[in-house]
Amino acid sequence: MRRVRCLLLAAVLLLTGCAVQVQEPSLTRYEASFLSLFDTVTTMVGFASSEDEFRAVAQQIHDDLEEYHQLYDIYHDYPGINNLKTVNDMAGAAPVQVDRRIVDLLLLCKDMEQETGGMVNVAMGSVLQLWHEARMDALADPAHARLPDQQLLQQAAEHTDLDKVIVDEEHSTVFLSDPQMRLDVGAVAKGYAVRQVCSNAPKGLLISVGGNVCSTGEKPDGTPWVVGLENPDGGNYLHTIYHTIGAVVTSGDYQRYFIADGKAYHHIIDPDTLMPGTNWRAVSILCEDSALADALSTALFLLPRAEGQKLLDRFEASAMWVALDGSEYFSPGFEERLKT
Repeated sequence: MRRVRCLLLAAVLLLTGCAVQVQEPSLTRYEASFLSLFDTVTTMVGFASSEDEFRAVAQQIHDDLEEYHQLYDIYHDYPGINNLKTVNDMAGAAPVQVDRRIVDLLLLCKDMEQETGGMVNVAMGSVLQLWHEARMDALADPAHARLPDQQLLQQAAEHTDLDKVIVDEEHSTVFLSDPQMRLDVGAVAKGYAVRQVCSNAPKGLLISVGGNVCSTGEKPDGTPWVVGLENPDGGNYLHTIYHTIGAVVTSGDYQRYFIADGKAYHHIIDPDTLMPGTNWRAVSILCEDSALADALSTALFLLPRAEGQKLLDRFEASAMWVALDGSEYFSPGFEERLKT
């Protein structure tokens, strides 16, 4: 097992900009971070009576998240595991026996595809792969950066019907009946994994997986955490918010992108246009359910604000939108959580 690096902090940074407050003489604040999960940085902050005690908790959370990372990986094989790459590799050939955690994720994804009017569709892997390849090529050779071929995008879009993802709950199998379909669960997988792991974690932790922030409860002294919302233009946090339990998730155009012909192209692709969404610079979601927050942040990024608000109302969540000109808009329930 990988060992988790633990740091005793005199001042905590995390993603959050939280000020240090030693809660009780018997408890010390610690932070653990690791780089091997979901292609991003994972950080955990909590209080414990000793570094060994905190290290054990951090290691367990790392190991639990690693299981989800391997199951939902679409790029790598792992010994003894049928993961989503296995499902993609067997598209059109045969059903794949999978872990129940894959079945449950895909059932949630089917629900969210319906709820969001297709804005969150994990069957868009063939389209997203073309954008992924273009981004990787551009980062490797910026002078020759290019967009995906429009004809290839249109052809790939013909293989994104989520109804052709056949999930057999009784036998725990998944079958892609379209041989050219590919799954990509990036819009939901991190949030779902964080939700599942946090539901079994000790109280009073703050966990961030690539900006998907989840708290398992307030700090030991009963005060809330303070979580920072990134500024799309860089620099200081745009805002900080008080947070006690549940999730804070942001989708933005500044997170994964490349430059071609002087223009930035980010990774949040509109299923209708097959191009990066152009409504917003960032959308942040506050929601008790991390998986739902992850899906909603993608959907609201691609939708006009009025349609996004309908989704928020349906799921009892709240949001902040950052427009292309930097203007900010808040749904009911968000502003009262602002610290700065």
